Amino acid sequence: MIRQISGPNLCLILVFMGSFTVSCSTSDLKPDTPNVVFILTDDQGWGDIASHGNPDISTPALDALAASGVRFDRFFVSPVCAPTRASLLTGRDHLRTGTQWVTYGLENMRSDEYTFGEVFRDAGYNTGLFGKWHNGSHYPMDPAGQGFDEFFGFTVGHWNNYFDTELQHGREMVKTEGYIADVLTDSTLSFIERHREKPFFAFVSYNTPHSPFQVPESYFEKYKGLGLSDKNAAVYGMVENIDDNVARIRSKLDELELTENTIVIFMTDNGPNGGDRYNGNMKGWKAKVDEGGVRVPMFISWPGTIEPNTIVEELAAHIDFLPSLVDLAGIEFTPKNPIDGRSFTRLIFEEDPEWNNRLLFTHQSRWDTLEKFPASVRDNRYRMVRYGDEWELYDLNLDPSQRRNIAQEFPAMVDELSNSYENWYSEVTSGLPASRAIPVGYEEAPQVIIPAVESNFSGNIAFQGESGWSNDWLVNWTSPRDKVWWELDVIETGEYEISIEYTLKEEDAGVVIESSVDGHTMSVQIDNGFYPDFLESPDRVKRGEVYEKEWAEISVGTQTISEGNHMLELQLPVIPGESGLELKSVILQKKG
Repeated sequence: MIRQISGPNLCLILVFMGSFTVSCSTSDLKPDTPNVVFILTDDQGWGDIASHGNPDISTPALDALAASGVRFDRFFVSPVCAPTRASLLTGRDHLRTGTQWVTYGLENMRSDEYTFGEVFRDAGYNTGLFGKWHNGSHYPMDPAGQGFDEFFGFTVGHWNNYFDTELQHGREMVKTEGYIADVLTDSTLSFIERHREKPFFAFVSYNTPHSPFQVPESYFEKYKGLGLSDKNAAVYGMVENIDDNVARIRSKLDELELTENTIVIFMTDNGPNGGDRYNGNMKGWKAKVDEGGVRVPMFISWPGTIEPNTIVEELAAHIDFLPSLVDLAGIEFTPKNPIDGRSFTRLIFEEDPEWNNRLLFTHQSRWDTLEKFPASVRDNRYRMVRYGDEWELYDLNLDPSQRRNIAQEFPAMVDELSNSYENWYSEVTSGLPASRAIPVGYEEAPQVIIPAVESNFSGNIAFQGESGWSNDWLVNWTSPRDKVWWELDVIETGEYEISIEYTLKEEDAGVVIESSVDGHTMSVQIDNGFYPDFLESPDRVKRGEVYEKEWAEISVGTQTISEGNHMLELQLPVIPGESGLELKSVILQKKG
């Protein structure tokens, strides 16, 4: 079926059997091809917006942004961040991309996914990512490998310190001064300035208000003065800081006379990181599959093209973003993988758009198994959820807070929706990777830092922070029989130096660490202890993640590793003391 969608660039959308292509080319683009600024925040819920009815928070810039264009009233994402980001980037259900969870390497997205960074870069845009990535730290799964000409931020799930921290610029770590959201905004403004004469795509991915709960004093004191808890005062302060930075970005566009030729998008990646603050009386929060865990704010402003105060009430989701962005911008796009989403541009520009009822599926996977973890199905009226063996059904038109389970009253509907879910789940998980091998040896990334959280280990070894979130490390390595290992995917045969990042108590000096790849063993003795205190952390409340500290580095040796899959194993054959060493990461440096 062929339908011409009215809108700013009048590209022809071809729809057949659920897939589509956008038929236009860069030669068809108008001279004023739109820029894109896509702002994504981390753990900011639907209710953390003043214009959504929150009486305690101040978000004038976000409220103005929403009023200046279109507000999507029912926009849905995944319950946690990495899956949401994978779907946003690709237009595909996150399980198809290989992204299952938020740590252990399960956040990694396949390198052959075609992201909106690659789509816009290939169309001639300058592309930049400023902030959090969280879909793979190793090339070609990192931002450089997935379409971003410029990267300034971090690739893991959260950052340890928000003041005067180090961030990654390209492949180098650089020291910054100031509060992290302000620093990311500074870099974004510089990018816009430098690329003002040619279309640009700036992906501004703030890591706030995710924990640790660190915020400048003035913001914190304002909300403490309203009687809020330390945590909520920190969260609302971080959100107001985001609001101020959104105002800075829009002001820069005004200054450069780019406002009418720039699409500005704002949304968040999941529900609020806590169930004790305003969320529109919805049930659920981050990591929950109920309405409050997956419904988020989403605004698009394009003055002169999108009418102010437009409200879209139809269901839309993160999987719709890539097809919608290319449609809005009018760029050539041929999907390299089947797209699950649909372009929502008709909802913005048409008075009576055709938008049939759809089912949106949610699966909250974890690290040990995909089976029987929280799941949800949403259509225009109902949400069905499962947290154990039994499904619950809610009529959100009559019961928006999900207080009355009506599953027993509508068994046929439960059967139909659950069968739809099982069929979807079976399909999207059929191609999940059997292994999470670390790519090594690319010319673009001669050094690969492999974190402890992506390791396998045996014996009494454990994570310092128990859960193994990003930035965690291994402790309790007290037996020569204990082992840590990673699977490597070596792209090119070469000489590789193997080093480790560690801390070691003075009484454990003399420990020997041994590395082995394909039976080739190297070892080094560590003669001096290095065990610093945690770095000072200006947290407003106790964090759930590990604290930050400095690490020592030592080379184990250099060996030739051939192309192909290998197992890198580490052991401690000599442990003089009782604590062993603490392991942060192993580093492979290709020589020559």
